[in-house]
Amino acid sequence: MKKNLRNVLVLALGLVTTLSTVAQDWNVESRTRMDMSEVVGEDYKLTTQRVTLGATWGGSDWGIHVSSDFNYNLGDRTLLGVEPMWSIYEAYASADLLGMASLTVGRQAINNGSGALMSTNDFGYDRTTWDGMTLGFDLDMADVTIGYASRNDAVTNLVDTTGEDLNNMWMNLGGEFSGWNVNVLYMTNSMSDDAAYGFDLSGGVMGASVNASMNQDYAGNSMRVVGLGYAVTDDLSVNVGQTAYGDEGNFNMRGTNMDGSWGTTGNIGYLGASMEDLTFGLSYAMGGISLNATMHRITHAGDDVAADAANGVVAYKAEDYDRQAMELGIGYSLGDNASLGLKYVTDEVKHTGSAATTDAQNKYTWITLTVTP
Repeated sequence: MKKNLRNVLVLALGLVTTLSTVAQDWNVESRTRMDMSEVVGEDYKLTTQRVTLGATWGGSDWGIHVSSDFNYNLGDRTLLGVEPMWSIYEAYASADLLGMASLTVGRQAINNGSGALMSTNDFGYDRTTWDGMTLGFDLDMADVTIGYASRNDAVTNLVDTTGEDLNNMWMNLGGEFSGWNVNVLYMTNSMSDDAAYGFDLSGGVMGASVNASMNQDYAGNSMRVVGLGYAVTDDLSVNVGQTAYGDEGNFNMRGTNMDGSWGTTGNIGYLGASMEDLTFGLSYAMGGISLNATMHRITHAGDDVAADAANGVVAYKAEDYDRQAMELGIGYSLGDNASLGLKYVTDEVKHTGSAATTDAQNKYTWITLTVTP
């Protein structure tokens, strides 16, 4: 066994022993994923391990939570690009403010609304957290959260790349009104002149479930989602949905569970401007087994695309763009503490009738084992 891995495991064992004796509550989650993406190569196999160890202390009106992620690649580390990595995932303290509000300060994983604007990427090994504070109000009409976060950032895809402090503020309102679940999120960013906002609505109509989401990012680009689901039986359900993007530009919110694609987020991710994704899906559950399938049909409703050799884009007419993806998933419960999942994805893009016709098909397969005590 490699020396650095052995030292990490010894430290983890010591932490587990200590936390289990002094903490009021503790948790461990181990996730092993084997990635066999043919987009990398037919013989490609990469197995990664993520272990999350957390502990909570607290009283009736206060609490402290600390958790850490340990990531390790069980193959050639150069494929993942990093050495075995131990990092603080969450570390925050919370307190009740005279029964009127709750204050949480520290590093937090936050998911608001549909997750299109603000969410942590649990699929990947580098999960998004926010360093700051949140103030929550549990009102009769709705739950209201006000948040502030700051970090020093020099990432090139932000508006300012000088490495100055990046300050974020947001307000999230969620509640149930006349049988409908409503969530409104408003976010500001010190490096952007405009705000990002999202509105989510879900409920039931005549035995069917309905959901809608309208979002705008910091650059003013829009993303709209509508969906309809119906339970055919207690075990079988079907759904259909549409995701449409505005023609102003490419919608993107950094660090969410949609910021990327199959290999980094486990889903199709954000699409380009003027694109529409029509989905059809079904799911079936029986005992400890669950099955699901989703078909994506993506079209381009905007202007023709010009060639961009630097980014590998060939010129094509928007009407000739055709992309189809399929997701198949199988889940099996191994008891109260473990689950096993298999996911298979094919994604095919065609530019027919264009000056340069392309036909590319990518395939992904993941096997995931999750264990909690």
